[in-house]
Amino acid sequence: MTKSSLLSASALSLGVLAAALSPAAAQSQTEFKVAWSIYVGWMPWGYLADSGIMDKWAEKKGISVEIVQINDYVESINQFTAGAFDGVSATNMDTLSIPAGGGVDTTALIIGDYSNGNDAVILKGEGSIADLADKPVNLVELSVSHYLLARGLDTVGLSEMDLDGVVNTSDADMIAAFATPDVEAVVTWNPLVSEIMDTSPDANTVFDSSQIPGEILDLMVVNTETLADNPAFGEALVGAWYEVMSLMAEGDEEVLTAMAEAAGTDLEGYKAQLEATEMFYDPADAVAQAQSEKLPETMTSVAEFLFDKGILGVGAPSADFVGIEYPGGATTGDPANIKFRFDASFMQMAADGAL
Repeated sequence: MTKSSLLSASALSLGVLAAALSPAAAQSQTEFKVAWSIYVGWMPWGYLADSGIMDKWAEKKGISVEIVQINDYVESINQFTAGAFDGVSATNMDTLSIPAGGGVDTTALIIGDYSNGNDAVILKGEGSIADLADKPVNLVELSVSHYLLARGLDTVGLSEMDLDGVVNTSDADMIAAFATPDVEAVVTWNPLVSEIMDTSPDANTVFDSSQIPGEILDLMVVNTETLADNPAFGEALVGAWYEVMSLMAEGDEEVLTAMAEAAGTDLEGYKAQLEATEMFYDPADAVAQAQSEKLPETMTSVAEFLFDKGILGVGAPSADFVGIEYPGGATTGDPANIKFRFDASFMQMAADGAL
């Protein structure tokens, strides 16, 4: 999965345009489109589309839902922001920076998991994260990799200023880059982490997302107005998702193998990636995550990081520029500019067997 926040002016302009158009566009409808991209925690979207589970739930709700795989993760979020999709798989950070920061009111419908080791800082050779001082680090700039690096450096009293620069590197080039003599360290995510660790004997993980549990959340986000006008859309997505979650929780190897192959690995490789992912197979666990007292603190930290990098939104005056609403009505950021909402109600319906 390419977990990059492409915070270009053009992407944000798309968000502003979409925000201006969305009130007129949001209405009752029966056909929906959702985008997803390759990542261990998002492989269920491909499976529920291919298996017919999505069609079954959509038909039950009297609608149709097209699930579309987009190979470029950033592009999938940009297209959602521009209104081409009604939902998209995205991290909490990228949701805040791109659609929400661009003015599109966006709801986290499903909290699927949090990265629990899938994102990692990898040093070439022996050492610790403190040994990144005075070294260049290759990563997808302004992404969750950049955030992970900042969090890791902070644990040893360092900052990006102590490095010999950050080198913006596409995820498509990361494995090849690590093999070159000039690259001393990279920050990336699975399946790239696994491949680097498996093929490079001198690769050394010095910090990973298991050390900041719950901070890198993997979501299915949808347009808030579309969801409000079409609750059947949310019910169908959530119902289909948790049917697949139950199969995964049971260890259904046919299901897991299908996901592994779609991810370009084998069953054991996919299981290894799942071990570094805190999957919320039970909707009650996802509801608890959404209602966690730590979530507002995490999102405040993410907003501060984005503002510090100048990528929270066009002309954002402070880290509080975008308002975020949580279950129960608590907010962080600007309460007059709520553009990111964590809605646990549909997941609660799944937990209650009410779908």
